[in-house]
Amino acid sequence: MNRKILWLVIGLAVILIAVVAFTTLSLITAKAPNEKGEQGRLIYIDRDDTADSVRMKSALSWRWDVYSKVFSYHTRTGRYRVPTDMTCLQLYRLLRNGTQEPMNFVVPTSRTMDRLAAALSKSLMVDSAEIATALTDSTYLATHGYTKATIPALFIPNTYEVYWDISVDKLMERMERENNRFWTAERKAKAEACGLTREQVATLASIVDEETANDAEKPMIAGLYLNRLRMGMPLQADPTVKFAVGDFSLRRILNKHLKVESPYNTYLVEGLPPGPIRIASIAGLEAVLNHAEHNYLYMCAKEDFSGTHNFARTLSEHYANARRYVKALNARGIR
Repeated sequence: MNRKILWLVIGLAVILIAVVAFTTLSLITAKAPNEKGEQGRLIYIDRDDTADSVRMKSALSWRWDVYSKVFSYHTRTGRYRVPTDMTCLQLYRLLRNGTQEPMNFVVPTSRTMDRLAAALSKSLMVDSAEIATALTDSTYLATHGYTKATIPALFIPNTYEVYWDISVDKLMERMERENNRFWTAERKAKAEACGLTREQVATLASIVDEETANDAEKPMIAGLYLNRLRMGMPLQADPTVKFAVGDFSLRRILNKHLKVESPYNTYLVEGLPPGPIRIASIAGLEAVLNHAEHNYLYMCAKEDFSGTHNFARTLSEHYANARRYVKALNARGIR
């Protein structure tokens, strides 16, 4: 009887050892879940995730429960790349250590800070309301050297490599570094030669961007507005009126629009508006810094609706251009 019990105990021990060995082998060598032929996949873990939701996202099933209980997993936010040859144990270590894969993040040339916040929240973990609040908080903006009017000048539209779970504070710090990197000694000297600060360059560039999408024409338009500024002549820029009215879809600026009381209405207020009317493009910024030298003071959209302009030195030339454009508008029934 004792011998039978001994063999039973030995048998159970062997089975237990085999189960443990099999489980350990499965934990160590099992491949992380990936569809056949897939070149790896991405796992996004945000602030609301728990160990359970991470298990569901990573599809590690029972293995995740073992890992998280044995090694006390703490949820780490981030964007993680899972290669096709990664084992479950390697995936667990990846998530536990927070070893993220950086991503390309695009700063768009948004017209409003609300649109910028919405665009950023689609690319990053941060909530759009969180970004919008930061971009409209005067006290917070002052710590970065900006106001609600000038904050669009901070952003240089480009593609940057960041981590998906970057915080608003870190994002602002990164944008400051990129802004300082853009403003080289040469660009600063050109801005000074124009008699403009960085923010004013961005403000004028935003107007130029709204006037045309044709990058080749932007230096001409920038030169025209600089001519007006030097003469003390009102800019009379239609895009600033659209901004003041709050309607960028306007196809035709009427007298009632020109009477809108706003610091952005450059028909009523001389000089540049308080800040950019959108995030200026790099092409727009460069157009101001490298503006064309000429004597033009007036411009009018071409009657062929090509998005470019007819330029004029005198009012009589300008009125002739304007008549052709108005005639084209009327012919198309644009009111």
